[in-house]
Amino acid sequence: MRDYLVFYVNGVKHTLNDDAALGSLADLLRERLGRVGTKIVCNEGDCGSCSVLVGRPSEDGKQLVYQTLDACIAFPFQLDRAHVVTVEGLLDQGNLSPVQDAMVQCHGSQCGFCTPGFVVALHGIVESEASLTDEALRYELSGNLCRCTGYVSILAAGRSINPAKVARLKQKYPEHAMLLDFSDLAKEPVQLSTQRGLVMVPRTIQQAVEFRAAYPTATIVSGATDYGVLRNHGKIQASNTLCLSNVHDFSAIAIQDDVLTIGGGATWRAIEKFVEHRIPEYHAILIRFGSPQIRNAGTLAGNLATGSPIADSVPFHVVTQTEIELRSVRGSRRVAIADFYRGYRKTVIADDELIVAIHTPLPKPNERIKLYKISKRRDMDISTVTLGIWLSLDGERVQDVRLALGGVGPTVMRMSEAEKCLVGRTFSESAFRETGLAARQAISPWSDVRGGAEYRLQLVENLLLKCFYELSGSNPNIAISVG
Repeated sequence: MRDYLVFYVNGVKHTLNDDAALGSLADLLRERLGRVGTKIVCNEGDCGSCSVLVGRPSEDGKQLVYQTLDACIAFPFQLDRAHVVTVEGLLDQGNLSPVQDAMVQCHGSQCGFCTPGFVVALHGIVESEASLTDEALRYELSGNLCRCTGYVSILAAGRSINPAKVARLKQKYPEHAMLLDFSDLAKEPVQLSTQRGLVMVPRTIQQAVEFRAAYPTATIVSGATDYGVLRNHGKIQASNTLCLSNVHDFSAIAIQDDVLTIGGGATWRAIEKFVEHRIPEYHAILIRFGSPQIRNAGTLAGNLATGSPIADSVPFHVVTQTEIELRSVRGSRRVAIADFYRGYRKTVIADDELIVAIHTPLPKPNERIKLYKISKRRDMDISTVTLGIWLSLDGERVQDVRLALGGVGPTVMRMSEAEKCLVGRTFSESAFRETGLAARQAISPWSDVRGGAEYRLQLVENLLLKCFYELSGSNPNIAISVG
């Protein structure tokens, strides 16, 4: 077992075995390594000014795959066996890279705080070989905010980039030596002993559950998209930590016997790509889940374990009757998601258990799924109300239905009484109106900055009508099939 972390920054190898392992990556880059181009602004993963590119070994170990991450809510203990590239590392032999130069020539920078993050994200688009159309740029840059220049000049900078002239990171930083180093290091788990507590980075699930059993109060971290915000705002303190970022074969996604199985370590970006053509309704929700930087780090397991009533993924998993697989040193068990939540942010996960997989039955040909998220801003915003609808149809008759509402109570709620208004009924506007009214009467939502109680009540009715209109074909731009 190793007692130190190993990672590279702009091609230079670093080791770490002290308290800095529990500080943010942004702080480490700025304060210890002098990479001050990485800015800290919101400190909660919202603005993208701290964006860096992180390369990890591909599944076959033959190359490094780079993705953008928010350094303010990433932590060194997550980056063992990774290569971090900052905005300084994009320079071409001391000169501006074509991406950096495009921002200058198109006047894409004013105050400069957001600029490094935009440059890194733009390079990440080129690195992934995505197109540089307005649509693609707006999508990939949705996690980078600018309050001075505006986006017209930044989009112009993106469109002006010639990808053929941009040196890829594998050209700037030859991979062979790093990959050999990472391969050797992968043979051992990491356990650090710091003044703030132990940090465990296991390589297997068995190692993870053994540490969990020995330290049941340890903080479990995978993507750190929630943990990082809480830590930066002083709501939790660094202590014993179990990091699941490097567990082997923990991120697999597969379909077998019409059941979608998602590993506990699978990121939102990986899930998003996997379900795009298989479950487009789910995909449409996932691409509004945070930003690309967040989706590159956050996991479904973390979203479920958090227990938030406005977690975007939960309504889908409630109406599809997902099962959550938990594991401990005592063995494995599956829990129906209907039995998983005990109250506001409370789950049935025992002190020695981890979520290792999520099993979701896929919709059959006679079944329809609709998912809705209402928020004050389309991208990068917290939900006001979410709704999941599953329908089993026999011609024009509704055989069965499941409704799940988020943002209207302490947990995502099944609307059992409202469901009874649809079962056995003809698929009609009046049936959906009655169902919306029944759902409205069954909830007592709160008022907050995202919307008043009355607004939420009306949303519930309106969303059920929207579902009817879309599924009945009144809107020709909405496809009924879920793939």
